[in-house]
Amino acid sequence: MGVAGHNLQIVDGAEPHDGDADASTVLRMAGKVIKMWRERAGLKQAELGAAIGYSEEQVSSVERGRRAPKAQFLESADEVLGAGGMIAGLTKDVEEARYPKKVRDLAKLEGEAVEICAYVNSVVHGLLQTQEYARALFAMRRPLFAEDDMEQLVAGRMARQGIFARQSAPIFGFVQEEVTLRRPLGGRMVMRKQLEHLLEVGQLRNVEIQAMPTEREDHAGLAGSLQLLKLRGGDTVGHTEVQLTSRLVSDPHETQVLEIRYGIIRAQALTPRESLAFIEKALEET
Repeated sequence: MGVAGHNLQIVDGAEPHDGDADASTVLRMAGKVIKMWRERAGLKQAELGAAIGYSEEQVSSVERGRRAPKAQFLESADEVLGAGGMIAGLTKDVEEARYPKKVRDLAKLEGEAVEICAYVNSVVHGLLQTQEYARALFAMRRPLFAEDDMEQLVAGRMARQGIFARQSAPIFGFVQEEVTLRRPLGGRMVMRKQLEHLLEVGQLRNVEIQAMPTEREDHAGLAGSLQLLKLRGGDTVGHTEVQLTSRLVSDPHETQVLEIRYGIIRAQALTPRESLAFIEKALEET
């Protein structure tokens, strides 16, 4: 992947499809296909909606490309309209379009990665989050997300975690600041489940999770969280995020700085074995 020398910026916190031409094109195309088969079947929007368990307004929004239909909608419409798989076959493309562009961009890079390393100082890394923890994070975002948008963001985050089950999955290294293991975001039970999940994932042969104790006097990560993705083609891409800006960094000089910082951070943190014991203790105290 030829990424050297380019800095890509993605705005975080916007509406999931704001300015996302690719997703809009997919949804409009899907809507036109559904409308064509509905009209061929001689059904009105309200009649199709009644047959598949959706309202006339929902069918109308899907046909206009304003709403991303779920798999159940597409499968039911395909069966009712006798489309022979032409509608149900759109499921994969529509599912990908449901996720925010930022998520699709990261997922694409993660799919090219042979190694993913990250230091996180405020929350548990997205690839390590449980669904409940992720939903709690999006629920507390200000300004508030609409319910549908929040669920879309959660689904996108969970979809990225499919990388762990991928054949020839990357090697992962995560350094979590101690506060991310102790701040009970979403409540005590949500955090307990999150810590249990970290212990489970930390047992995978290709995953190392390290904890950075607050008591450390020397700390190379005070400039903020960072992520490094080493791609199959040999390039390395960095990812940094703060407030409204999520930035992909591929300039070799900048990625070199991030690699140096991450190496020092990793050396300053507890070892993976010590870290699992640290997380177990945090779980006992939660």
